[in-house]
Amino acid sequence: MHPKLVGASLRFIQRSNEVSIYKLDAPHVANQYYIASYKAAQRLLMHPEEVGFQTYLDLLPPTIEVLKWMKQAQDIQHLDILTILRGGLNYPVEEASHQAGIQVNNMNFLSCERIIENKKILRLEIKYQKYNIVDNGTILIGDIVATGDTLKECFNYVIERYRKRGGKLRRIIFFTVGGTRAFDLMEGFTERLREFWPDFEGFTCIFYEGIFSVYQYKGVTGVNVPNIDFYWHDSVLAPEYRRTVLEQDNVLFEKCIIYDGGARRYEIPEHYHEAMEYWRDIRTAADHSNMKAFVDEKIGYPSPTSFEEWLETNHYCEQTLSPVFPDIDSLRSLYQLEETFRQRSYKRDLKHIAEVRLSEIEAALGKYL
Repeated sequence: MHPKLVGASLRFIQRSNEVSIYKLDAPHVANQYYIASYKAAQRLLMHPEEVGFQTYLDLLPPTIEVLKWMKQAQDIQHLDILTILRGGLNYPVEEASHQAGIQVNNMNFLSCERIIENKKILRLEIKYQKYNIVDNGTILIGDIVATGDTLKECFNYVIERYRKRGGKLRRIIFFTVGGTRAFDLMEGFTERLREFWPDFEGFTCIFYEGIFSVYQYKGVTGVNVPNIDFYWHDSVLAPEYRRTVLEQDNVLFEKCIIYDGGARRYEIPEHYHEAMEYWRDIRTAADHSNMKAFVDEKIGYPSPTSFEEWLETNHYCEQTLSPVFPDIDSLRSLYQLEETFRQRSYKRDLKHIAEVRLSEIEAALGKYL
């Protein structure tokens, strides 16, 4: 378990316009971490067939509802947007701010690019920037957090500019499809920033559907990409998202919940080839892969011995209960759904799953070849 998740629990905040908002109550964090769940965002994280402008539309309703709640509960009236090109363009933060009634004072941009020689990443470099320093301002950002290296480079750049100008930041609001690396990044920056800006309020980080983890190795099949592909191990998931995935046959076995967000929106043929390549590799690996181990890996743990252990592992408790999961029995049903899915999947043919997914993706995305 990630150290920041020790003793953590997921607490329901509100549900509005079919968007559920949860807060991670964790004794070992300085910042605020939330999860927003919505059916279209679930679809985006479940199906690589969701591409182009639709990926932006999928995230718009939960972003609006969270910002509406923040405007009322945390008195967010105006802010500045920082877009990190290109992944940040997937996030509808400007339109959501407008619909939530929050004034956007400045639109800022940074382009953080990888410098590659001989197929090796040598460093990251800020290639393009337009940034307005607003003293004691709030920054709103949307981007993916996997390793966090790009964000670290951009935050360092922004902080240096503020310090040179004698300005300071009040708060950073961050929307992400991301993982537990966000804890290390944001907790570290908050500690550092408070050394020279003692009244810095910290990060408010909103994850869509869950706080995921990245593979540290190639996985049971040898196909997954370390530090890039997300999965459920050591994760905190909205109960709605967990249930929707477990109600499908093949969703859990996808390469990653997001793939390359930039390619998925702007270079759809590249995304198509990545999705097809993964499932072709899975088909090849199926003969030497242990299906039980693969299922347990994707769920994130072997079968728990009890419902109580399952609750603790997934950071669910009575405070997690919501209009969608109104009592402990509803969470027990989710636990049983997971166990049924697990036992059924142990007996399935991985090669057949790969062939089904290849035909489905080809039918949906073949026009982009």
